[in-house]
Amino acid sequence: MGFISDALLRVKPSATIAVTQKARDLKNAGRDIISLSIGEPDFDTPDNVKRAAIAAITRGETKYTPVSGIAPLREAIAAKFRRENGLDYKASQTIVGTGGKHILFNAFLATLNKGDEVIIPAPYWVSYPDMVAIAGGTPVAVATRMEHGFKLQPEDLDKAITPQTKWLILNSPSNPSGAAYARAELKALTDVLLRHPHVWVLTDDIYEHLTYGDFSFVTPAQVEPNLMDRTLTMNGVSKAYAMTGWRIGYAAGPAKLIQAMDMLQGQQTSGACSIAQWASVEALNGPQDFIAQRRKIFEARRDLVVSMLNQAKYLKCPSPEGAFYVYPSCAEAMGRKTRDGKTLQTDEDFVSALLEAEGVAVVQGSAFGLGPNFRVSYATSTEVLEDACRKIQRFCASLV
Repeated sequence: MGFISDALLRVKPSATIAVTQKARDLKNAGRDIISLSIGEPDFDTPDNVKRAAIAAITRGETKYTPVSGIAPLREAIAAKFRRENGLDYKASQTIVGTGGKHILFNAFLATLNKGDEVIIPAPYWVSYPDMVAIAGGTPVAVATRMEHGFKLQPEDLDKAITPQTKWLILNSPSNPSGAAYARAELKALTDVLLRHPHVWVLTDDIYEHLTYGDFSFVTPAQVEPNLMDRTLTMNGVSKAYAMTGWRIGYAAGPAKLIQAMDMLQGQQTSGACSIAQWASVEALNGPQDFIAQRRKIFEARRDLVVSMLNQAKYLKCPSPEGAFYVYPSCAEAMGRKTRDGKTLQTDEDFVSALLEAEGVAVVQGSAFGLGPNFRVSYATSTEVLEDACRKIQRFCASLV
């Protein structure tokens, strides 16, 4: 194309955003559409957080902020890591970005050179490989298996590491599968990493507070303190605090990495929105009791969706440990025909036919690097989920 950069040519549009937009377009055209394609809590931002934002505006906290974040928020982040994760980071080892995506993007841009490899367990969040590619690195997808709960196995990690490996990304609980690593599972992976001192770990802990049953969340640097010097621990307020639109992500890591990311951000966006930062101070420091209440609701939704999808013909849906997604297999539907005679050959065919026939929008597994599956977000009301699952059951029953 000449005018367009090589970096942009390495990028694909976000499949989750594309499906969500298609669902919106159909809805605007008058179709009755249920969208289970977006990863966004349906709850509202807590009132104390909203009040903190209003108070910040009233106080005149509307000026440029330091690139890495306002001091009270960086202190709150360091306190959160100590309190909840047993990680002793100084405030100067933290950084605030405009969403978790921004943090990840800057980490890759600050560290990757051409030929550097990044190991990404599949299924993965759609943006990881593209972020790596934009930064000039090489994404290395390592497939997981449903029988292992979609979790990376230590022997597969060991095989994937080469002298060119720079990062391993670990997202637990995971988008799209909801899989979360228990302490022993994580320890098996960190033991592998101890044998490869050139590999850094980027943890995406954005769904940390959304785990179910008696599952206990842990993060790699907590499980293996010897990895602290080569771990970037990323989190944010989007999911646990229902603050997706506030656009605040944060991370903590070795000082040299944080300084590099700060320098990059200084030439890129500078500091995140001042009002959103003050709201995030209240989110991290304020009452946390609502998280457990919302977690119970999400858990009930998970159980409902898993049960109803497992009653659908040709689907198998494992019950994940966390997040607000399930990742059912539609392998048994492949090769079957829809009511209008189309043969389903891929999971993309499956989700397109489902949207057309029943008006239910989900995202194909191939977008996440592993199929034939599809991702369902259950971050919506029980009534909507029941209706959507009944329609999915009806669609599957119609296949021949």
